[in-house]
Amino acid sequence: MLDQIVIGARFNGPPDSGNGGYSAGLAATAIGAESTGATVTLRRPPPLEVPLRVRHGPEGATVLHDDHLVAEVTPAALDEEAVPAVPYDRAVAVSVGYPGFADHPFPTCYVCGPERGRGDGLRIFPGPLPAGRAAAPWQVPEDVTAVTLWAALDCPGGWAIVALGRPYVMGRMTARVLAVPDPGTECVVLGAVVATEGRKAEVRSAVYDGAGELLAQARSTWIAIPDTHPA
Repeated sequence: MLDQIVIGARFNGPPDSGNGGYSAGLAATAIGAESTGATVTLRRPPPLEVPLRVRHGPEGATVLHDDHLVAEVTPAALDEEAVPAVPYDRAVAVSVGYPGFADHPFPTCYVCGPERGRGDGLRIFPGPLPAGRAAAPWQVPEDVTAVTLWAALDCPGGWAIVALGRPYVMGRMTARVLAVPDPGTECVVLGAVVATEGRKAEVRSAVYDGAGELLAQARSTWIAIPDTHPA
């Protein structure tokens, strides 16, 4: 159990707040559930480089910045089927069509920002697949942890709904990590749309190793936000 967490500036999504998946995974570590499974709800953009206080309760924990609620975390099972795997070569091929290369609301995002260099960001660039899915190849970094897998599960789900033409941010994630891959492993990360209603979208995501073994999976709720591009 942790009493405090800090989201490093490197792990941003939007420029001034934490990447949703990374922040959720770090919150899950506060109750020791980053691998076994947890649901994390982000109540406000997670601030960077400041101590976040963890308040434990009978059903989980809350994460606070001063007196402001940042996140709620509870243990949770995730026993639904994962997004089906695709071959690594297929993920490489569709990644060329990553929409974020041409138009990205947060180009310095730790997970999917094209302005992040290798070794600095995860450089996961999901390209479109049929039936509301997206896939990307991913080379696992040297500093991989279970929280890194939470981060990797984040953005591919968001890019699966990019065809709706609106920027989204992740609001809630339920995830589990079955295994942390070795550094340098070539993986495939997938996202798939489950349903959309108004400003909300439900998506699934999964990480597989090159042999098609499931490493991690998630179900997330994404919320549409105003376009961040200047007029």
